[in-house]
Amino acid sequence: QVQLVESGGGLVQAGGSLRLSCAASGSNFRLNALGWYRQFPGQSRAARALVAAITSDQTTYYADSVQGRFTITRDNAQNTVYLQMNSLKPEDTAVYYCGLSSFESDYDPHDIDYWGKGTRVTVSS
Repeated sequence: QVQLVESGGGLVQAGGSLRLSCAASGSNFRLNALGWYRQFPGQSRAARALVAAITSDQTTYYADSVQGRFTITRDNAQNTVYLQMNSLKPEDTAVYYCGLSSFESDYDPHDIDYWGKGTRVTVSS
């Protein structure tokens, strides 16, 4: 019954911006950590990597590769998490997934219980 639906992906030139959204439904997820993860072309799900995460108290984490360029936010009233991506690079090309953790502050990919189906981001040079 829990459902995560991503949107906002697309094709953008290097240096451009996109904002990804993930709408969660099925329960109140205020106490759950949420994260954005990406899977690069040609990689398996096992290689799905954390991009950014936000805890129940809105503490954030960013991978080094996106620090300063991406911003994660959440709107608990709408059960929605966003990823603002600026200064996009070709190496950001990937399918981006949002994930819901069973924990308040643990967001390792292996701790994610629910995944969206992903939204594709392609950055051209």
